[in-house]
Amino acid sequence: MKITRVLMYQVDLPLKEGRYSWSGGKSVDVFDSTIVALETDAGITGYGEVCPLGPVYLPSYAAGARAGIGELAPHVLGLDPRQTSVVYQAMDRALKGHPYAKSAIDMACWDLLGKASGQPLCNLFGGRFGDDHVLYRAISQEAPEKMAAKVAGYREEGYRRFQLKVGGDPEVDVERIHAVADLMQRGDVLVADANTGWLMKDAMRVVRGVKDLDVFIEQPCETYEECLSIRRKTDHPFVLDESIYNIPELIRAVNDQAMDVINIKISKLGGLTKAREIRDVCLAMGIAMTIEDTWGGDIITAAISHLAHSTPTELLFTSTDFNSYVTVSTAEGAPQRVNGRMAASTEPGLGITPRMNVLGDPVLEV
Repeated sequence: MKITRVLMYQVDLPLKEGRYSWSGGKSVDVFDSTIVALETDAGITGYGEVCPLGPVYLPSYAAGARAGIGELAPHVLGLDPRQTSVVYQAMDRALKGHPYAKSAIDMACWDLLGKASGQPLCNLFGGRFGDDHVLYRAISQEAPEKMAAKVAGYREEGYRRFQLKVGGDPEVDVERIHAVADLMQRGDVLVADANTGWLMKDAMRVVRGVKDLDVFIEQPCETYEECLSIRRKTDHPFVLDESIYNIPELIRAVNDQAMDVINIKISKLGGLTKAREIRDVCLAMGIAMTIEDTWGGDIITAAISHLAHSTPTELLFTSTDFNSYVTVSTAEGAPQRVNGRMAASTEPGLGITPRMNVLGDPVLEV
């Protein structure tokens, strides 16, 4: 099997809630998603998606993803997509860095490998643990009472794990965490995610202000060293996300006892190939994981679900269902949440079929 053509599409994904806000006054109203199709001489097409969280979250942005894919596309033509590591090496040789730009192509290769072998990606990633897997709900940054009201509503829908977007004024953030903590019941999990938004002095004020609450603290500061400093001054369970990009950084964090949970974002790491590598190291080292991505629609949600569902339940902290946040469906067959949980498709590959009327005309053909 050889890749014969690369097609790229752009799709806007408006949010059902209208706006998603996080630390530093950052927000997004419409997510800019890029979908890649890899056609092959076997008559099979694989699909992948990349959707940065705007241009000011990580060093990634939608137009950059499309520029990177345009740079990479000629270098994957003629390669066998089933040999995912060979394709990845070709991308690394063609473009230094920019892992998020490689993510959609890599995802499409895995989709093709699954289709060619007649197996869902879940099987190829190690197997299916349980009937479904747990989800969290991200709560956009607003006034404390509004965030508490949203948590109450989502809890009625079946969610039991909640990620509050904090990282603003420390006094208000303490109020936000307290307001939601008052709603928690036995079995619920609360995470306060600052998305690098606090200075160390502010992070310390927050962890002291919530010292009696059962809450995870996630990525309080921008750098690893700052986060480690806060970690060593609090007994709250700790999550790292934005400061871990590769296996050496992960091993350093494990040796430093810098975290209890790591967030694995597929596109931040460079695709399913790299995300699976990180996942498997975490399994070997006993580190719990959130399996997710920066954002996305049906295709990314399917990829997340396969990687999450193939992760042993005791080490899967949580996962997410981005396709339930947006108003546009880009593919049939994508997994859907049920009572705060989700099951990966049992169909070959990602198990999705793109809605070509939604994708429209390609913005790139190579």
